[in-house]
Amino acid sequence: MRIAVYCSASPSIDQKYLDLAFDVGVEIANSGADLVWGGGQISMMGAVAKGARKRGAKTFGVIPEKLVTVEFEDPETTEMFIVSNMRTRKAKIEEISDAFIMLPGGIGTLEEFFEIWVGRKLGYHAKPVVVCDPYGTFTLLQSALDYISAEEFIGAPSNELIAWCRDIPSAIRACSN
Repeated sequence: MRIAVYCSASPSIDQKYLDLAFDVGVEIANSGADLVWGGGQISMMGAVAKGARKRGAKTFGVIPEKLVTVEFEDPETTEMFIVSNMRTRKAKIEEISDAFIMLPGGIGTLEEFFEIWVGRKLGYHAKPVVVCDPYGTFTLLQSALDYISAEEFIGAPSNELIAWCRDIPSAIRACSN
């Protein structure tokens, strides 16, 4: 099993988020799964890969050519896929992953999350989509999505396709559903 993690590449975030990413990588490996991620070695991206490798998981990075030096391509990955652009990156991550976890991150993380969620809703894949949010970073996002659903722009079945988890063990378990 390969679990993709969407997370921040921002170099200026609180240490608790770096620790979260590292711990998610460790738990992915402890579950017997391997990691798919954006291929960078900085910030949360680097931390999740380090955590997975520390426990023996294989790591599969997918990075666009333009970001190789920006996100600093991780030289320790098991396999690196260098792709032409962000659309190709997202498609490759979807192709080689069996489940998806979103950790705190910015607009790139959100874009990846929304695209993989829409893909599941439209039947392009049936893979679990999980949000791991122990610090409540996405509480307002979840509330906004609930409100949009109440206004009937998002059907209830769509919201049910996301597992919102407050801890790492729940998120890892949700990847098997």
